[in-house]
Amino acid sequence: MAAVKVVDLTQRAQIILQDTTGTRWPWVELQHWLNDAYREITLLRPDANTAAGTFACEEGTRQRLGNVFPNALRLIDVVRNLASSSARKAVRLIARDILDDQRRGWHAESPSVNIEHFMFDPLLPREFLVYPPASASAELEVVYSSVPTAHVLTEAQLMDPATAETIQIVDSYANAILDYILYRAYSKDAEYAANAQRAMSHREAMLASLAAKTQVDTATKKAGTPLSTT
Repeated sequence: MAAVKVVDLTQRAQIILQDTTGTRWPWVELQHWLNDAYREITLLRPDANTAAGTFACEEGTRQRLGNVFPNALRLIDVVRNLASSSARKAVRLIARDILDDQRRGWHAESPSVNIEHFMFDPLLPREFLVYPPASASAELEVVYSSVPTAHVLTEAQLMDPATAETIQIVDSYANAILDYILYRAYSKDAEYAANAQRAMSHREAMLASLAAKTQVDTATKKAGTPLSTT
């Protein structure tokens, strides 16, 4: 759970912007850009906000995350069967080409409550295929990514250091969020060359931070240790 407070980030932004009264960049405006940062970060790092849940399958091979999780951004994993009438076995990822080559009619096979495999196409991030075709009573444990719920604090709350609401993703993304807020803030005055340059510098800093975390997580995973979530 995150410990960095929303008001701490917006106040740090105001200090850097030298606008601690919120005259040029109002508090609520900075909050809007913080919410926009969530969308940008989860687009580039879907694992920044993940959750596990019970997915009730529709009958057939193609499953749509949005039918159960409307805010889902992307499938991360399918873990196991959950239906009470199933064997509750694990579900394994498989390449669709393997099934297409060996069982060309697999889409038309009899539906089952016991799913053995799933297939994922990054071009359809909110959908996945299952084998055998799911029955209407099949249920799966899935892990998915979503955009965090937006903050709706008032100006008075944002100006109060005691406001306890924290950011919606882990603290290690706080600097990237701050850089995104500053990027959007300086873009507001981009007609001034210096501010346009500052805006791009903060955007590049945000992208570099996310890229560095991706490299660290990849290296850690290759080393055989759990993927970092902080």
